[in-house]
Amino acid sequence: MTKKTNEITKCLFPAAGYGTRFLPATKAMPKEMLPILTKPLIQYGVEEAMEAGCNVMATITGRGKRAITDHFDISYELEHQIKGSSKESLLKDIRKIIETCTFTYTRQNEMKGLGDAIYKGKVLVGDNNPFAVILADDLCVNEKGDGILKQMVDLYNKYKCCIVACMEVPKEDVHKYGVIEGKPMEDGVYMVSNMVEKPDTDKAPSNLAVIGRYILTPEVFEVIENTKPGKNGELQITDSLCEQAKKGMVLAYKFKGRRFDCGSVEGFVEATNYFYELDKKQKK
Repeated sequence: MTKKTNEITKCLFPAAGYGTRFLPATKAMPKEMLPILTKPLIQYGVEEAMEAGCNVMATITGRGKRAITDHFDISYELEHQIKGSSKESLLKDIRKIIETCTFTYTRQNEMKGLGDAIYKGKVLVGDNNPFAVILADDLCVNEKGDGILKQMVDLYNKYKCCIVACMEVPKEDVHKYGVIEGKPMEDGVYMVSNMVEKPDTDKAPSNLAVIGRYILTPEVFEVIENTKPGKNGELQITDSLCEQAKKGMVLAYKFKGRRFDCGSVEGFVEATNYFYELDKKQKK
């Protein structure tokens, strides 16, 4: 029997989507492997999870996603070829990740929504402990302090409940997101009373949109089991967390930092330009 703990050491990466907005680039390459400068999106997510204290990275994959598995593994041929050269140092960061973390994988055979993908991760993260969730195509950065997931883990350590990251978006964009309704508890923290997936502009409860960072408690799996398909016939984690909020406490956290929607071409280009300038600044 697995010992129950409140410590968050596992992070789930739902990565089974087709990435159709990036076709034809994603026809043979997972969108999570699209590079921002010299690192793929999913590596940024893994590094954020490590900063937050996670050392088990659990990934929900699908067909054509083998590149993710290979990336977080040793490449003996490549390492042999560059050993002793100036390029050997370029693998320093990924080597540290491979040596520090454990990587586990399972497949989501059908695209049935984020709720279904998270439920598939039960076999990897277990049903006894809290865990984090990162959507790699939401690339987040905070130049002035802790990463977004680290901020959320610190908040979890205070309240011990499910937490979603949120940000203010223009009213005309609320139909693209899950949107929360809630009562302020402290600066940037809201107790959720309602969550709506991709509401019509005139029916949105607020302009606080959920982005791809979650802290979930194991009770969420039972809630997902009893959640009916919602928007687009998919199992929405938004609907499950709305039910969870009625039974217990779910918090929305207006994080400190910046988020790039790298699931869109515009956001991907914006992130690339941002990290290019940041890299130049750090090298000065």
